[in-house]
Formats: sequence, structure tokens, C-alpha cells
Amino acid sequence: MVDHYHLLSKKGAWGDQGDGTYVNPVLPGDYSDPDAIRVGDDYYAISSTLHCSPGMAVLHSKDLVNWSMIGHVVQDLTSIGPEYNYDRMNRYGRGVWAGAIRFHKDKYWVYFFTPDEGLFMSTASDPAGPWEPLHRVWEVAGWDDCCPFWDDDGQGYLVATHFADNYNIHLIKLSEDGKELLHDSDRIIHQYKGSEANKLYKINGTYYFFHSEVRAREGDEARVVMMLRAEHIYGPYEEKEIIHTHGKEIDREPNQGGLVQTASGDWYFISHQGTGGHEGRPLHLLPVTWVDGWPIIGEDTDGDGVGEMAWGGRKPINGYPATVLSTYDDFDRADLAPYWGWNHQPRADKWSLTERPGYLRLHACQPIDRDNFFTVCNVLSQRTFRTIHNEATVKIEIGGMADGQEAGLCHFAKTYCTIGVQQLNGTRVLKFNSSGTVVWGPKLTGTALWLRSMWNIDGISRFEYSVDGVQFESFGDAYQLGWGNYRGDRIGVYSFNCESEQGYIDVDQFGYEVRGVEKE
Repeated sequence: MVDHYHLLSKKGAWGDQGDGTYVNPVLPGDYSDPDAIRVGDDYYAISSTLHCSPGMAVLHSKDLVNWSMIGHVVQDLTSIGPEYNYDRMNRYGRGVWAGAIRFHKDKYWVYFFTPDEGLFMSTASDPAGPWEPLHRVWEVAGWDDCCPFWDDDGQGYLVATHFADNYNIHLIKLSEDGKELLHDSDRIIHQYKGSEANKLYKINGTYYFFHSEVRAREGDEARVVMMLRAEHIYGPYEEKEIIHTHGKEIDREPNQGGLVQTASGDWYFISHQGTGGHEGRPLHLLPVTWVDGWPIIGEDTDGDGVGEMAWGGRKPINGYPATVLSTYDDFDRADLAPYWGWNHQPRADKWSLTERPGYLRLHACQPIDRDNFFTVCNVLSQRTFRTIHNEATVKIEIGGMADGQEAGLCHFAKTYCTIGVQQLNGTRVLKFNSSGTVVWGPKLTGTALWLRSMWNIDGISRFEYSVDGVQFESFGDAYQLGWGNYRGDRIGVYSFNCESEQGYIDVDQFGYEVRGVEKE
């Protein structure tokens, strides 16, 4: 079964197969650093968002296989610090790192570190929001991967890694309201190279401390998932490896994640896999079995008491609709759909859903650094996926453009690529730019322009444009989608002007069609 599902995964299959089984990944896109909980019959997960705003994605599922985005914890990244604002954009690869979500005292709690600004938390009565304004628990640098835990007596704790201090893992008590750390209680409970991904559980009266660390494997190093257990929260702990990892090319190193139990008593592990591919770190679901009081993640195929990567299996729960990755937005909502995210915190007066109802108006901003796409504010994007066929098409109205302005469709991660229009001396010209390599196209005389990107499972994108929405013509070179700043590729829309703050475009519609493999 493992080989069968692995083969399907390599062909591009993912998620719910429609026959009571699923294939990993369950989400073939960038849902990094997940943690998950069950509340009643609902499952909620969070995913790190780094430099994208809003921050810390929140997802919902009824069956652990089919997930949808429902909101974000952090609405304004400048509540973390000024470096995230549109006039600095100085937190690529930093920002909202791995966190944990818990349900306690009839509220949802999320804690996370940023590597530069410290420890933050928020609560909500509804995981879809609104979340309480972000609270900084501790202003500090060099920490990550925290998890709150409340014991049976109500005492709260936080476990976290001080990666700047040799990856020491600390256990610190929380104040009753969860908004302060009681630093006098600080204890180091573990240390090993690269130790992070911390989670703390109490299961059948035993404390379980989950984490991953970097160990030598088959002549190389790999991230290894470990579990410690003890009868007392401060230990002494005994240790066990709970899933073998064999490297990024073989099992894609499932590591960061969380344990969750279904209402029927079965256990699963929600994880990302750190492949560094163009799709980012996709979401996976692995079964968990308990043997002699230890969890085994995946499948113990060789009987050594340690799991191996599982590429699919029976769905935990049947009867719920399959995930639909395709999106279509005509911008007639009062707010942006939760799959959208800005590159850093946007300039609020330079975008609007109300200036022209039914359109997203993107005014031009001057980049922080001329001709540096990564300093263009108000770039609005969404995740790209690793499936057999992906096609994103945007229709923009360009009648409001000004001289010097450029706008269109973009991909970006470590590199970038744009297909769009630039206005020069009153004339609008089609323009393709692949990380500084520019191809100019024909003059555009109309006020409407359709732009399209199409890519396959290997992330090789090709571009088209149309002036009537019917006939599309190829334009520009093929572009390899990539990975950068701990993120997979993102696709979106942009508008900037290196000469002035003049000009705007109206985004009429944005459609992203995703097609997977045909069922065999």
C-alpha cells in the first residue's frame, strides 16, 4: 500500500480520492508548521505565514483530510513590529513562525514566536475570528516553536526552544490569564542539535513531550521526530524515536506538526514536509498507533517499533465533501477571501474594495528600492499548488494607469516573474520580466487586459495574454517556480510606479483553476 500511494503522490494525486481513501499530501501547497486540535466534531489547524499579512492562517476540517481556510489570527503585522510595514518590508523569511493552537476555558488560544520580536498570543471564541488584538507576552529574540499546556490543576505552561542558545528547550509557567511568563519557574528540560517543533500533551496521566531534532542518518543528517514521556511534567523523561526519516528525496521529512485524536478514539499526526519545493511545505496526515505507551507515527513496516512515512490510507471519517483548491474571486465581498495575503503589511490607502464596488482597486506605490520587486508594497497573492495542471487568469482594467506605472500578474519566492503592462509617455506596452530579464510586447490600445499563467506538476510556468478574454497568445519565457525565504511560490497581482504615486488598476476577476490527476 505504501508504494502504491507513493506512486500516486509522485504522479500528482493528493487528498481525498473519493473512494474512502486519501493520498498524501492532503493539501499540496504551503501550509507550513501546522498544529491541530479537535473541538467536538470539528478540527482546527494553524499554519505559519512568516512575512505575509494577515498572519497565522486558521483552517477547518470535519475529517482531517479535507481542509479549508477560515481566517487568520493576526490582522495587522505592524502589531508585531515596524519592520513588517510597507515602508520597510524587512522581514522576509522571519515573522510569524510555528505556533500552537489549544482550546481552554471555552476559548481558542494561539501562541507563536517571531525570531526577532518575541512571544505573542491571542484568543478567540470563534476560530474563524475575530481574534483578540495581539498581545506580546515577552519581548525577546532567538526563540521559536512554542506550545502552551494547561495541566489538570489549571496551571499553564509554555514549552519553547531557545535556538540562539544551543537549542535549549525551556519549560516555563504561565500566569493565570496566559498573558505572562513566570520566569522564576524557567527550567531547561531538553537539548539536542536543532531541537524544536515542540508540543506538550498529557495522555492517560502521562506527560508526552514531542519535538524533532537533527541527527545523523545514512551518511547524512536528517530531521528526526522524537517523543519524551514522564510521570511528572519536569521529568525525568525517557526518550524514543517515533518515525524514521530517510531524507527529503525519500520521505520528505515529516517533522513539524501535532497529534490529534478523533471522537472515535483514533490518533493521527498532522505534519508538514520540508521539501523546499515550489509548492512550499505541504500538509500531510499520518496514522498513529500506540504500542507499550508510545505513539508510532506512520506505518511500522519492519516491526522495529518505529514508524515509516505513510503515503495514504483509509480516511478517518467519511461523508464530507472533498477539498476544492480552485478559487474564483470577483471582489464583490466586503473583505478579502482568506486565501489572499499581502506581501508584508499593505499600505491601507492604496487599495480598496469600495472605491469601485465589484473590483479590487490597486493604486500604484513607489517601491522602497527602485527596480526591486521585493520592495513593491501592496502585492496581493495566494499559494500555488503542486498539481498536474494549474491555470491562473486575471482580468484587469487599465484605463486609470499613469506614466511610469506597471501592473499585472506575478509569481515570487526567491526569484520573481511578472507579466503585465507598463505605461510610458501615454502609451501602454505589454511587458514580461523574469527577475530582471525583460521582454517587451505590443502596444495595448484597449482598457481591459487578461493575463494568464499556466504551470504543471514540475512548476514550469508559461504565460499568455488577451485583449478580449477569448483569444490568448503566448508571451514571455518559461519560468521555473521556486522556493525562497521559507515559502513556496505565490501568485498574485501587483501595481507600482517608480516615478510617482500616480495611477491605479481595477482587478475585475481572478480565477485559479487547479486540476489533479484523473482517477485510475
